Amino acid sequence: MKNFKINLNTQNKMILVGLVFSTLLIFIIAVFLTNKVQEKLSQSYNELAQLLTKTVAIESVELIKDIEDTKKYDTLAYHTNLILNTNDSISYIEFKNDKGQVIYSSKDVEKNRAKETKSSVSAPMSIKTDLGVKNIGVVTVGFSGKMIKSVILTTKNSMFFVFALAWLVLSAVAVINTWLITRELHSLHHGVKKISGGQFGYTLKDEDASGDIKELIDAFNDMSKRLHAYEEKNIDQLTLERNKFETVLMSIINGVVVCDNFDNVVLINNSAKKILDVEESDILNTKIQMYCDTDGELCFREKIEQFKDTPLDIIETKPLEFNISVGKRIIKSVISPMFSKNQDYVGYIIVLIDVTREVEVDKLKSQFISNVSHELRTPVTILRTYVDTLYSHPNDFDEATRKEFIEVINNETTRLQKMVNDVLDFSRLESPEANFVKEDCDIGNLVDESVASMKILADEKNIVISVIKEPELPIIKVNREGIQRALNNLISNAIKYSPENSRVKVRAELAADSNYLEVSVEDNGIGIPPEHLDKIFDRFYRVENDTHTVKGTGLGLHLVKITIEKHHQGKVFVNSKPNQGSTFGFRLPVKVIEQEEDLV
Repeated sequence: MKNFKINLNTQNKMILVGLVFSTLLIFIIAVFLTNKVQEKLSQSYNELAQLLTKTVAIESVELIKDIEDTKKYDTLAYHTNLILNTNDSISYIEFKNDKGQVIYSSKDVEKNRAKETKSSVSAPMSIKTDLGVKNIGVVTVGFSGKMIKSVILTTKNSMFFVFALAWLVLSAVAVINTWLITRELHSLHHGVKKISGGQFGYTLKDEDASGDIKELIDAFNDMSKRLHAYEEKNIDQLTLERNKFETVLMSIINGVVVCDNFDNVVLINNSAKKILDVEESDILNTKIQMYCDTDGELCFREKIEQFKDTPLDIIETKPLEFNISVGKRIIKSVISPMFSKNQDYVGYIIVLIDVTREVEVDKLKSQFISNVSHELRTPVTILRTYVDTLYSHPNDFDEATRKEFIEVINNETTRLQKMVNDVLDFSRLESPEANFVKEDCDIGNLVDESVASMKILADEKNIVISVIKEPELPIIKVNREGIQRALNNLISNAIKYSPENSRVKVRAELAADSNYLEVSVEDNGIGIPPEHLDKIFDRFYRVENDTHTVKGTGLGLHLVKITIEKHHQGKVFVNSKPNQGSTFGFRLPVKVIEQEEDLV
């Protein structure tokens, strides 16, 4: 539509220039012809004046040739008055004899009229005699020019009227023609807007159109009909394809943001709206560079500039990757160029992937490796030192000292074995191929066995383990080894974190929901701060502060959770307050739902 306006303005300018040019041309021609006519009229008037003067001379000669000289004055006066009364253009008439003497002059009678004289013409008065033509005097006629002025003025007015009328007709024709063309172009412009708005099949009336405009309107109507037919034929297919595309895009679990070549967001799927925490109306048709992350930073601006500064052949094979922070989540962003079927660059796509868990796992793994390395280094160093000492100096120590050395070696070996077992158990329990064989089991017996195995560890700190079992607990189907390991882990943790000369309580009872059997271990230890309770069962997670000095891999409680929740469809729980002890436990379903083990 912009081009249409430009062309219309140019056309108006050309018409305006044409009108100005034609006006000047008509004006010049009118002035030129008027001057020419005026010259011709003046020439004709002079010729008429000469003829009229000669006529007066001839008439006067006829009047006075046969009369006495005394009567010539009256005769000429009378004749002159008749002429002056019948012709306003003659201002005076004067007669002279052959000697140049004035016989009669109307100047003496009508002086005011004589003053209007603009020109005068003289003619001889002659008579024929036997001897030839004899000059008897001269007549002079003065002309005021009133008649010629009137004729010239009338001629000028007539000519200017004719030319003005011609100019008005020409201008009217140009304006009407322009209006007709503009109206037809406006109609065509309106039709084009209808087509661009999707109203295929819209037609224009061409009854009043003519020439090229009519052909253009006919071509437009034909195009519109063809588009309408094409729309009816393909609209369902196009709609289906678009719906399929949008459905696929909206169903992608990763966030997808589509931007055009001007950085405007033209499409965003549900996952991207959720990841970026925005509404579609807030981000659609806006610049993606204006999106701010949690810290208020324009997290996309710098990377998009880097993307645009990178050659397409490079960025196409190696998309730009970077991380942004939204809330407490880490979002991996991948920018890739977008091309049309003709390989024309039309914009870019930003894929958003929530990698918060992966980043946390990587961090926890790094901490785990660091912790395991540190924990393994200590017992290995102690074992090497004590073994090397005994090996190098076998006879330098008495029996009590050797026994003490061997006890230290045994404790460190046990500690090292537990660490290795935790790592192996973690690998086995997390494995998709893990398969736990379950059998009927009396949970009370498992509690007694675990308490008995932990008695030596409790005795070292003079801790009493109390067992409270509800009578006639139901027999449940569990994996004995897994539940035994979970119980041992909870009891050993309670002993580790309890002060000397304290008590640990182990309970086995039906839960408030009678469909579950509950086992809990309560200690009087240092407790756990509230901010750590939600993550205490996460893998590699450890509470490190001034009070938690017991070393470990951070896998024990996570193994309990995997055993109970993944392999037994149960639930773990914890209740704790700092300096008031902790209660760890789990609930197992009385009736196990027969199903395949879930995969992690």
